[in-house]
Amino acid sequence: MAEVAGTRQRAVMLSLATVGFALNFWAWALLSPLGPMLQEGLRLSALSQALVVAVPVVVGSLGRIPVGALTDRYGGRVMFPVVSVVTILPVLFLGLVGHSSLVSLLVGGFVLGMGGTAFAVGVPFVSAWFPPRRRGLAIGIFGAGMGGTAISALTTVNLVKAWAFAAPFVVTAVALAVYAIVAAVVLRDAPGRATPRESLGRRLVAVARLPITWQASALYAVAFGGYVAFSVYLPAYLKTAYGLAQADAANRMAGFVVLAVLMRPVGGWLSDRIGPVRVLTSVLGVVGVAAALQAAKLPLMPWATLAFLAMAAALGAGSGAVFALVGMLAPAEQVGSVTGVVGAAGGLGGFVPPLLMGALYGAFGSYALGLAALALVALAALLFTVTRVRSKAPRPRLEIA
Repeated sequence: MAEVAGTRQRAVMLSLATVGFALNFWAWALLSPLGPMLQEGLRLSALSQALVVAVPVVVGSLGRIPVGALTDRYGGRVMFPVVSVVTILPVLFLGLVGHSSLVSLLVGGFVLGMGGTAFAVGVPFVSAWFPPRRRGLAIGIFGAGMGGTAISALTTVNLVKAWAFAAPFVVTAVALAVYAIVAAVVLRDAPGRATPRESLGRRLVAVARLPITWQASALYAVAFGGYVAFSVYLPAYLKTAYGLAQADAANRMAGFVVLAVLMRPVGGWLSDRIGPVRVLTSVLGVVGVAAALQAAKLPLMPWATLAFLAMAAALGAGSGAVFALVGMLAPAEQVGSVTGVVGAAGGLGGFVPPLLMGALYGAFGSYALGLAALALVALAALLFTVTRVRSKAPRPRLEIA
């Protein structure tokens, strides 16, 4: 009976953490679907537009380092409501007054980055609730909360057209406020959760000395960084390269995001069964091939669509596999700090490509060089996985149910 109650409680905690991650990511991604609209209204250059959507990404990424360490210390029960409440402020600012100039967009986007730090709260919170043999799947399910970007893609432009520019921002702020209240009342940290007693600085130094920190950071910069880059820049790419309407481009981006979200738990589940190294080797190969093909600017239907969907599936599964690796190799009391650093690397991996793509297109009128660079990076990550990472990761022990 106690085991059933424990299983039910773990399910509730996982569900609430996933919802919180999704809502904060929804807020974090609000500017991306509006990029073309803001570009036309404010007459932004391609590089300025890329900067507007990239600033929340880089701030949310770097913010994961201290937030992950604070989660190790104070737990997700405290940090989930705090992050959600703080994120409400820039959401309302951008929706009501902050969208009238490039400077105010950059200032609001800077603070909006706080929403992206929710990831560093959820991974240690979920990891503490589940045993190692089920941790990959659990973290993968939590990671599906990155589908908050799909919610943004599907609703933001439609709400602006139906009501006003402020509508999606107000709706998101209300959702975050309701979640913060529910989380403060219902969330509980796992019994026996390991709590570090060292200072924040000492913990970060200790984490920096762990090989898993830098190995997982490099791989997550490619896997999740690639996902973030395409989820924020794909609408602009499709509109420019293929002449799609803004709504059509946003819907296709949502399809990319949904597939990546669905594949993230699959990547975690496969990692529990066959090991994260094998999963990462396979998906990085897929990303490299698909990016190389798309560098030739394939026809949109069906080849370019298939290439982007293959990348979405691979990047989603790879993101789940990276954190299965973290759950396997990181010390329990340092999971949050390691997650913060790795999550920062993933977000920064998503910061550079949109700027690079915008700069290359402005200089050469083509995205081919940027996609070719992604193919080369994926190949380098694959070689790194089969050499350095494989030697450190233990083989999983298959269990017969």
